[in-house]
Amino acid sequence: MEFGLFMMPLHPPHRGYADSYDRDIDLLVLADQLGFHEAWVGEHITEMWENAPVPELLIAKALALTERIVFATGVTMLPLHHPVDTAHRIAMLDHMARGRFYWGIGVRSLPTDLHLYGVEYSSMNDVREQGKEALEVILGLWAAEDGHFGYEGKYYQVHAPENDPELQRRLHYKPYQLPHPPIGVAASTPGSDSIRMAGERGWIPMTNLMNQHAAEMWTTVEEGAASTGLTADRSEYRIGREVHVGETREKAREEARIVLGLPFDNHQWKNRKAGGNLAYVKVDPNMADEAVDVDYMIENVWIVGDPQECADKIRQHYEEIGGFGHLLTITHDPDDHSLVQNSMRRLLEDVAPLVEDLK
Repeated sequence: MEFGLFMMPLHPPHRGYADSYDRDIDLLVLADQLGFHEAWVGEHITEMWENAPVPELLIAKALALTERIVFATGVTMLPLHHPVDTAHRIAMLDHMARGRFYWGIGVRSLPTDLHLYGVEYSSMNDVREQGKEALEVILGLWAAEDGHFGYEGKYYQVHAPENDPELQRRLHYKPYQLPHPPIGVAASTPGSDSIRMAGERGWIPMTNLMNQHAAEMWTTVEEGAASTGLTADRSEYRIGREVHVGETREKAREEARIVLGLPFDNHQWKNRKAGGNLAYVKVDPNMADEAVDVDYMIENVWIVGDPQECADKIRQHYEEIGGFGHLLTITHDPDDHSLVQNSMRRLLEDVAPLVEDLK
């Protein structure tokens, strides 16, 4: 099993932007030193707790300070950006990374982000349609031969210029990794079209759903893969989880109430409630929403404990989901950042050896 980071990134709104990014970089550098395999960096525009509007800039700086860890966007919100810009920005980052890069994609976004960008829609199906069209343009640009490309769609009309040999101007830019970087698709509902597309195209499926829903989602991945003659590979499945490894069981819970609890109470619970997603973290669907509190999450959803307890919980997740290849720990930003750093160190040094048999 490989370990990685999923950096939304979460920052309390009182933290200054520059300080937030410095702290993110510190975690990414530490992750590289410890041997984390990868780090996915999120993109949000209007979300004050997740304030990384251009994750590619954070990744570019981190690339220069690290040696082995693979970076990824987590995820590029396709409807927010013109696909010609996205194609060139992502391809350029892939070259800067010399291939130490994955591209995470999303075909929708927050309603407030869409409003800011002037994306008009009557339902999220319209947004997904636009996102999928943007994706086809991007893949088409990267696959274009000799600079020839044309696309006439509902949302985008893209036409490569005529090749000018004298001035040496034409469509020419492609990623470092051909035909493109490995693509990851994140989804938050088990039967989503996005996760089925990941299966159909052999891309990386990702989710932070609870075990029973993550197991159901894998069925959708397999069905998508079978429809195009592919075989889904569980070793590519990424599972995101809040993880906090403490010195003792008691200390882990005490620290988790700070590291994980404060953002849950002040941000994540409200977001889940507003989006109708609290049901996905309930052991009993009849539970009251108010019963989904920090202590409930520690004991039932998050991976919290001393190294042995965390290893046991990872093994339980693995068995209930049916297997996965990568565990992505979701990063946090408490005032005492050493709490996160120490947990990361214990995860790789003390927990990972206890689950090295999981493939």
